[in-house]
Amino acid sequence: MTETTETTEAAVTAYDLVSMGRIGVDLYPEQIGVPLEHVRTFRKMLGGSATNVAVAAARNGRRAAIVTRVGDDGFGRFCREAVAAFGIDDRYVGIHPTLRTPLAFCEIHPPDDFPLLFYREPRAPDLELTVDELDRPAIESARVLWTTGTGLSVEPSRTTTLTAMSWRAADAITIHDLDHRPMFWPSLQDARDFGREAVSRATVAVGNREEASVVVGEGEPRELARRLLDLGVRLAIVKLGPLGVLAMTRDEEVVVPPIPVDVVNGLGAGDAFGGALVHGLLAGWRVERTVRYANAAGALVAGRLGCADDMPLATEIEQLLAGADAATSR
Repeated sequence: MTETTETTEAAVTAYDLVSMGRIGVDLYPEQIGVPLEHVRTFRKMLGGSATNVAVAAARNGRRAAIVTRVGDDGFGRFCREAVAAFGIDDRYVGIHPTLRTPLAFCEIHPPDDFPLLFYREPRAPDLELTVDELDRPAIESARVLWTTGTGLSVEPSRTTTLTAMSWRAADAITIHDLDHRPMFWPSLQDARDFGREAVSRATVAVGNREEASVVVGEGEPRELARRLLDLGVRLAIVKLGPLGVLAMTRDEEVVVPPIPVDVVNGLGAGDAFGGALVHGLLAGWRVERTVRYANAAGALVAGRLGCADDMPLATEIEQLLAGADAATSR
């Protein structure tokens, strides 16, 4: 991307978050517990993990931008309009001239079965991001850069993602979402090798136990977190599902218990966690408070149908935490 006055202004007024990666349209069934072939109606929403994280951060009052690509089609126009409507800077949402904007369908079988069906063939536009499309000053000056495992799965997105990470200062917050989707990778070994390279360039790694195991090998959660720290991050977060969340630094270990919720759709919970994690880190909170806050954000979204559309406001998250604290003290 050629440096312009607009680019220079973006660098001077740094984003709180620049997120890189997936974007698309979520088509989620309005009939719960029904197989896809029997679903009658779907709710259309903005989707894609990296995009959802940007929305979640924006709902927490953070200035965010998303670096991605859509197709030159009606769904792509919907995505661009939705990104802007959520208050996210859409200047880095590029348009691919031939590839189609991805779609994602799911089935909803609470509490823990949400199979996804992706339409990203022959290639998703967001995987066609190239280094020359990046605004280096904006990426360097962003308070947080968010990257994902899916962005490493193929070229040119892989080199683009790793290059953006290499531009970050050593003391800048660079979060790598382990985000492993097996169907996007040619081999598990590639996922391991490039995942390790990305984690070595990050300051924070976040993912569930299975995703961490892809990068650092099988093990108990504490061992997984230690291995992630050994790769160079300062904070390793391993989500434990119904057991809560483990967060570890070289000097501290925190296990945050789950918040009970009537699950509707668990697919957006991790992205809500991510946006709230960004907010907590930027606020300078202690690790425990940050992870409790992010965990509460994820619980709220798990109780809702959508992902981007249903990301909570900070007031909702604080209210849930206050209620959980009151219940614990009784």
